Amino acid sequence: MNDLDFLRTPEGRALLDEVRDTDPAQELAVATRLRRTHPAPLVSAALGQARLRQRAVAKFGAADAGRMFFTPNGVEQSTRASVAAYRAERLHGLGVRSVADLCCGIGGDAIALARAGIRVLAVDRDPLTCEAARANADALGLADLIEVREADVTEVGTAPYDAVFVDPARRGGRGRIFDPEAYSPPLSWAVAAARTASRAAALKVAPGIPHEAVPADAEAEWISDGGDVKEAVLWFGAGAAPGAVRATLLPGPRTLPGTGLPDPEARTPGRYLYEPDGAVVRAHLVAEVAAQVGGGLLDATIAYVTADELRPTPYATAYEITDRMPFNVKKLKALLRERGVGTLTVKKRGSAVEPEELRKKVRPQGPNAATVFLTRVAGAPTMLLGHPAR
Repeated sequence: MNDLDFLRTPEGRALLDEVRDTDPAQELAVATRLRRTHPAPLVSAALGQARLRQRAVAKFGAADAGRMFFTPNGVEQSTRASVAAYRAERLHGLGVRSVADLCCGIGGDAIALARAGIRVLAVDRDPLTCEAARANADALGLADLIEVREADVTEVGTAPYDAVFVDPARRGGRGRIFDPEAYSPPLSWAVAAARTASRAAALKVAPGIPHEAVPADAEAEWISDGGDVKEAVLWFGAGAAPGAVRATLLPGPRTLPGTGLPDPEARTPGRYLYEPDGAVVRAHLVAEVAAQVGGGLLDATIAYVTADELRPTPYATAYEITDRMPFNVKKLKALLRERGVGTLTVKKRGSAVEPEELRKKVRPQGPNAATVFLTRVAGAPTMLLGHPAR
């Protein structure tokens, strides 16, 4: 029996409940105690699954993570639940009622699709991954809507389904894979599969995908959640605007469409600095944010926008700048001491200095807080001190 077989037995489920909140520092003592009354492999499997569930809370929430079954790769590579739910709702809104989910992993996207009322064929070639996907569909009461099939996705017919969703593997034995043609399966295969979908298709790709690698007949969407860029999606078919780009921010959703504006010009720093959301930067839509706030770039090569007025936008965080100076650690340390700054947030774009390294050198002390931006202005290394605009 493998670990999941053990853990789905009544004894295994009871043991999972018992070790659910085990502190990693106490694992050895807990394992020693439990092995007196349970088989050692079952104890190890339960403790390992408890660790994975604790890690999965950030992606799936405590309620779902506490019932689901994970593999190490499954936790690492699964879509965050909020992102999967957003994508599932978009497909549902396009009239999609059935999806072939290719490279389904442990079933995170299949779960979101099923919760949106969509019937899912979930396909993966790894036996243990498929078993986890089945266990998760059952644990969350979605087995009637999710069929899990162990197969090579390149050999699965998708004609009976309204839509195709493909999430190619983007990690190999040496870590992340950056070449889309080195994905498994390659992006070119995924694009060909998407073009055969009867209604719509979505391909999940790395957010760093080069814009020139996006097919001309696809719409490209970059998605962030809570300010962290999570993925890019290539959309085909119904509802997709070929050649269009957009940035979507969660929670919300709030979507910024590309309007084809030219890159904004660099200008003298104003009173406010706007830090565009990472999805906006990845989508190359900084110009759209600059137009919203009436600003320009601090530097032609840096994605910081500066303006004289405060114009709130959901697509960028605004800061009021109080001081500007050439990069000089001693001067920054003196200024922070003068202002009584003990809580220092360090942000950087276009600087080789590491935030922690700078913090150690300036040793901030005092009751006040500030943000320092390490960047370039007209090509010159510059420090801008300020605070979130109110």
